[in-house]
Amino acid sequence: MGRYFLLLFFLLVLALPGAGQKKSTGAPALPIKGGSFVPLYGSDTQPVTVAPFLLDKYPVTNAAFEAFLQANPKWAKSTIKRIFSDQNYLRHWSAGAAMGQEKSKISQSPVINVSWFVAKAYCECQGKRLPTTNEWEFAALASETKANATNDEKFYQRSLEWYSKPNPKFLPPVQESFKNYYGVQGMIGLVWEWTQDYNSTLLVGEGRSNASLDKQEFCGSGASGATNVKNYVAFMRYAFRSSLKANYTVGNLGFRCAQSLPQASR
Repeated sequence: MGRYFLLLFFLLVLALPGAGQKKSTGAPALPIKGGSFVPLYGSDTQPVTVAPFLLDKYPVTNAAFEAFLQANPKWAKSTIKRIFSDQNYLRHWSAGAAMGQEKSKISQSPVINVSWFVAKAYCECQGKRLPTTNEWEFAALASETKANATNDEKFYQRSLEWYSKPNPKFLPPVQESFKNYYGVQGMIGLVWEWTQDYNSTLLVGEGRSNASLDKQEFCGSGASGATNVKNYVAFMRYAFRSSLKANYTVGNLGFRCAQSLPQASR
């Protein structure tokens, strides 16, 4: 069964729109079979279905992002329009469109200090897209041995311990990060990651300045709408995403890309 699934996977990759037409500088994509799960925030604790999709094995590295900027100079530090990124864009790079003197230490580390706009542009340049929040959370349920490790206390504790640690000066290479059941690496223990709909969960108005907005949803009281109030790990992720704006850059926020599969192949 596994052999047929792999064969089908490679045939589907060849059939994807854009396959073979765009020069990819990113990570290989791995198949996520899809299924259903109950997200921390959803409608009436009902399971949501995640269709099979492809997810990059690693977060995008500094080296891959540097190659992207060389081909797309409008996103370089010196030329990007401020509306698309704040002033801290790529602040860990010493050169305008290159990593600079720290290259040997960060080349294979996940790129950080990038906005949602640039992350989206990078993935589209690869013929891909950012994963949806549901896709990302579904894949992140997996431990090393289980597709769904929701009730695995050791797996849960791993994330809590990561949250409690300060960020190192130089992030480790993505190849050395935690590998889950699907073979996807770095979903915990490395960086936070942008998602396509990062701001869709806790928002109920047009923005935080909206007079009709219930601001308690951005504080601890937001937990009252969670499907599992004990899942502090997921709550931290949803809360962090909802604190972002699309032009924000953060020193421990990166991204990876995903791809949809053709409807007929699901």
